[in-house]
Amino acid sequence: MLQQTTGDTVSDSLDYDLIVIGAGSGGVRLARMSAGRGARVAVIESRYLGGTCVNVGCVPKKLFVYGAGVSDELEDAAGYGWDVPKDDVSFDWPTLVANKNTEIERLNGIYGRLLENAGVTVIEGTATIKDPNTIVVGGKEYTTAHITVATGSWPVVPDIPGKECILTSNEMFYLPQLPKQAVVWGGGYIAVEFAGILAGLGVETTLLYRGDLFLRGFDSDVRRFAEQEMRKKGVRLEFGVTIESVEAENSHYQVNLSNGNVMETGLVMAATGRRALVDGLGLTELGIELSASGHVVVDDYFRTSVPSVTALGDVIGTPQLTPVALAQAMVLSRRLFGDGEGEMDYTAIPTAVFCQPNIGTVGLTEEEARNAGHAVQIYRSEFRPMKYILSGREERCLMKLVVDEATDRVLGAHMVGPDAGEITQGLAVAIKAGATKAQFDSTMGIHPTSAEEFVTMREPAV
Repeated sequence: MLQQTTGDTVSDSLDYDLIVIGAGSGGVRLARMSAGRGARVAVIESRYLGGTCVNVGCVPKKLFVYGAGVSDELEDAAGYGWDVPKDDVSFDWPTLVANKNTEIERLNGIYGRLLENAGVTVIEGTATIKDPNTIVVGGKEYTTAHITVATGSWPVVPDIPGKECILTSNEMFYLPQLPKQAVVWGGGYIAVEFAGILAGLGVETTLLYRGDLFLRGFDSDVRRFAEQEMRKKGVRLEFGVTIESVEAENSHYQVNLSNGNVMETGLVMAATGRRALVDGLGLTELGIELSASGHVVVDDYFRTSVPSVTALGDVIGTPQLTPVALAQAMVLSRRLFGDGEGEMDYTAIPTAVFCQPNIGTVGLTEEEARNAGHAVQIYRSEFRPMKYILSGREERCLMKLVVDEATDRVLGAHMVGPDAGEITQGLAVAIKAGATKAQFDSTMGIHPTSAEEFVTMREPAV
């Protein structure tokens, strides 16, 4: 069990009971909850309140996805009797960026007020851990009983010739203008999402990935189906290829590929992974163990190899999702300043990829279920959403359930289609509760919706 204060200070000789390094989602939640339990808490932040999610991640990305989706809505309007002359429609990228910035500034203010109202001290600057109970910021020392590292992660660009020409997701949120052509390098959800955003906004977009198919770790049916639908959207997908070098040529770039081909483009974005952001913290000097991947090594209760130092969120290498960091913060606060109980449960974590169409998934993939020894039944449905019948759009939807044959329990649910994230959130509750296929079958569908397909699939796929 971690040393606890249960609402009382550990020592009046120390400045704080807890100092959190990093004001992202997990760090802010830990600070607020701990202060609410009576702890004296400070948060140190060198960039912006809200971390990656609020500033250069989930929130602005989703706003861009909404913006990119308007082009489809305009095309579909004719089928419903709306006359939207193409010559009268235009898109202004700086307007979208400016409106996004206004919203992010609003959220930054909310985070600041949340911390202030909770009684948390915000210290601006870069932190270095001097010893197990001392942190230095701007030459000033702060002492504390507990230190939590919640500094998150940062995009990585491979070390190739011309890497200085390559942008990451961070810079994409502040582009002054959209290019006519763009290359997105990577095969994870960030690459797939930005490829969809750019294509939806009229950019000729190519996604390059070294593997044979993107979205490694997702269900194979989902990956193949998403590939088909993205190609329909006009995204050029090239697999089995990577970038060897990039050369700047006036206002364009020459991209030299591993297969010997050369591409000309107006922008190159790398979504090739993220690393734990631990530079300058002094962790190794303090004796804190880092993994081979550079993440902070912690036990099940977020303790590092130094007893007074804990860590949570992206920096420890668990699923890089905001709700995961929030849940970790709740557990850690309870263990530090509450009753000392609480554990994390990483099973059946729902997630979404906001590509176009969206992907929603929760529980085991078919491959994971089989590898775990389950004899599974697969229920799969593919159809054209009702919305597109009148518009004439050829986009299709995929829904899939992975069911354990012995227990009838639904092990996983996967979807590619409109509002997949919204629909999957509800399914996550059922799967977390251990719902069976029979219970899915006995649930009344809401008609007519796409979501009802999840409770009307009766026959296993052949």
